[in-house]
Amino acid sequence: MNHTVQQLLLAALVVLPLLGSVAALLPAPPGLRGRGPDQAVMRHGVTVTGVVLAAAIALAAGFDHDHPARMQAQTDIGWIPALDIRIHLGVDGVSLPLLVLTALLTFLSALYAYFNRPSGPSPKAFVALLLLLESGTLASFAVLDLMLFFLAFEMVLIPMYFLINRWGGAERERAAWRFILYTLLGSVVMLLGLLLVGLKGGTFDMVALATDASDGASGLSHTTQLIAALAIIAGLAVKAPMWPLHSWLPDAHTAAPTVGSVLLAGVLLKMGTYGLVRIVLPMTPDAAHTYAPYLAAFAVVGIIYGSLACLALARAGAKGDLKRLIAYSSVGHMGFVLLGIATLTPTGVNGALFANIAHGLITGLLFFLVGALKDRSGTTDLDQLSGTSGAALYGRAPRLGGLLAFGAVASLGLPGLAGFWGEMLAMFGAFDPADGLSRPAYLTYMALAAFGTLLTAAYMLIVVRRVCMGDHPIEPGTGSEAERPALADVHGHEFAAWSPLVALTVLAGLWPAALLGLTDPAVQQLLAGGTR
Repeated sequence: MNHTVQQLLLAALVVLPLLGSVAALLPAPPGLRGRGPDQAVMRHGVTVTGVVLAAAIALAAGFDHDHPARMQAQTDIGWIPALDIRIHLGVDGVSLPLLVLTALLTFLSALYAYFNRPSGPSPKAFVALLLLLESGTLASFAVLDLMLFFLAFEMVLIPMYFLINRWGGAERERAAWRFILYTLLGSVVMLLGLLLVGLKGGTFDMVALATDASDGASGLSHTTQLIAALAIIAGLAVKAPMWPLHSWLPDAHTAAPTVGSVLLAGVLLKMGTYGLVRIVLPMTPDAAHTYAPYLAAFAVVGIIYGSLACLALARAGAKGDLKRLIAYSSVGHMGFVLLGIATLTPTGVNGALFANIAHGLITGLLFFLVGALKDRSGTTDLDQLSGTSGAALYGRAPRLGGLLAFGAVASLGLPGLAGFWGEMLAMFGAFDPADGLSRPAYLTYMALAAFGTLLTAAYMLIVVRRVCMGDHPIEPGTGSEAERPALADVHGHEFAAWSPLVALTVLAGLWPAALLGLTDPAVQQLLAGGTR
């Protein structure tokens, strides 16, 4: 594909949602109002996110797959000369899958919201915030300047805060405030680290800083790297989320509307781990090597902690919330991503990037399904969903139950589905970590992570048994069937929104080389300045 066309497509990914967000607040033209202005603005959201998805697919189709380590579709123009801050955009094998995932999940969220309009204030504000969120997220994965990365990283906080606070469920204000306070505090700390890297390195350009580190020409001393990396890791770890900085996540997921939960789990969490791979590993390799064992230890604690929390929520009588359970499962799954990054090996980092994408697909699907279940039954309480008047989906809504079971087994890492490869590669990386890292320590981390996969299987299968089968089987002829209200099965628009996630989960599981072929050369290059 022509380089200019690639540049335009990448710029359009960032700019179109921003323009669409502004347009959503304007009155709809008379010919486009449909049955009313609310329908028109929701349709506007579907249209804009659909165009952005088409642009992302076109960018991926035109990407030079023979050279995925090379930064492509670059735009580099001056912005603030006094600080040497430039509008520098580009895409490589690390960022391309995340751009496509973001565009896909936002489009599916807009499509789902069109048919299941969230209860709350103005739909105009909802669509405007959704598009602003998409623009900031896409920019985070596309920019190659540290200050622009920080601005894009911050840009997503405000729309997500309002989506939770205005369209969320019970205790939404408390959850929204915890989300914004945790992430803002982490961002302030991260900004100090980014400024230190840029000022001491002589530039804020991410490509130049990574190249200097690789060539041994970095202006960052060992002490500077340690201080800067600690601040950056702390800020990114809040968003990842890494234990013990995760406590905002379950509240945010539980209170958020369905669309908010899908985007929070499927896209926003990836910004933290992406920053570790894009900034910390290549620009501060000495610090990355120093902090890697501690990062791995926190990651493994997160895996075990998240799984045990899910087991506690899944047991009968615990009054566990299904959305909260999936939120805690994200803490465990993102622990595998952090473990893979902490191995500092191509195998581990490739596994982390694969697990990133798999988690976005699978957890996005699970939150869609739980949202639909709540719309039908009015609750996400596991005890109510599994009681005699609860869901028992296999008998009442078999397609919905089948999809929930599919999402659960994909989440537990069943071979042949996307969730398997990332976790396995992360553990393979821990089996043989980078030179200079303690192999006995990493073997211990690997064993604990493997135990975490067993715990994951346990709580996911408990959820499937309770929600899909019910805790109390109904005896034929007892009349108890009449106590169960009607439960609609999967609607056509829901099938349209969910089937791409199912298909991609299967495709990534059966053909992992499609994704690993993109990420591996780029990861090899990013680690070139490090230990191995």
